[in-house]
Amino acid sequence: MNKKTILTFMMIAATTAASAQKITVKEAEIDCRKVQYFKPVTATFNLKNKGSRRLKINDVRVSCGCIKADYPKEEIASGDEFTISLTYDARQMGHFFKEAAIYSNGSKEPLYLSMKGIVMEDVPDYTGDFPFVIGNLRLDKRDLEFDDVNKGDQPVIDIHIINDGTTVLEPNLMHLPPYLTTTSSKQYLRPGNQGKISVTLHTEKLRDYGVTETSVYLANKPGDKVSIDNEITASAVLLPQFAQMTETQRLNAPQLTLSANEIKVDLADKDKATERIELTNSGKSPLQISSLHMYSKALKLTLGKRTLKPGEKTTMKVTVEREAYKNARTRPRILMITNDPKNPKIEINITTL
Repeated sequence: MNKKTILTFMMIAATTAASAQKITVKEAEIDCRKVQYFKPVTATFNLKNKGSRRLKINDVRVSCGCIKADYPKEEIASGDEFTISLTYDARQMGHFFKEAAIYSNGSKEPLYLSMKGIVMEDVPDYTGDFPFVIGNLRLDKRDLEFDDVNKGDQPVIDIHIINDGTTVLEPNLMHLPPYLTTTSSKQYLRPGNQGKISVTLHTEKLRDYGVTETSVYLANKPGDKVSIDNEITASAVLLPQFAQMTETQRLNAPQLTLSANEIKVDLADKDKATERIELTNSGKSPLQISSLHMYSKALKLTLGKRTLKPGEKTTMKVTVEREAYKNARTRPRILMITNDPKNPKIEINITTL
């Protein structure tokens, strides 16, 4: 075989390898955790055809007759996503580990998917007291709101947690800013046991009045990665102080008057809706809106002016987006911090008709 023939053969081989089918799976092993005895459980795997040609799944072979597989029978176009589901009949108590081998025209070797868990006679339901799930932990809250605090305060919020998994966990909060510290009631949390993480806000370390927001992350064990799946939001509202004002200063202070304290929007058959509120300085000195914050990504806001002379008015326009409003994790509202000593903090609630 001459050099030219060898080179041509190598180029063909490289081209073939480059165009070979490739299946990617987001999570090849799914932990079903605790499963009710005799109640079938299904694990759904998300996959994608990353190859350049259409993909055909020829067969799915499961590790035992207790598993049923559901997979696409038609061809899958290049770049398309698809799912494969494995259902275990849960007719045997104790731990289980089940596999399925996926055979396709994309590879000579099968792709393996697996599901595991533990079948129990009675599975406790914690969804009421612990509605949020992060890994194998259930918790009672995912938003920490330190409202109406003053310099020098050290308020504490407790996160109550329970180990809903089958192994010992070591829960902890990661990426804490300097103004937050934590203590845990238990370093190690056994399956089924409850614990508490106490979060303390050190207001003397907050830089500005108004809202300060951050995200911290709850790890099941040290070394867990940071992602949106284990995010916990934390916010603090630090109020300005007027204790040193004289009576004369109070009489001549600014005063904010609103045309409405609540915004009601009609989102029926609409993607978004807009309402307006008029702000007036009814006081005797300039009014300053030092901080303006929206407690939801569903809200879009514009404000004509942030400083109003006595008697002056401005308009706040608020737009509410329907889909984001429906998915809001916290109560949608607008917060204003002003130099009005009677109303240093103003909240405008957003509701739908």
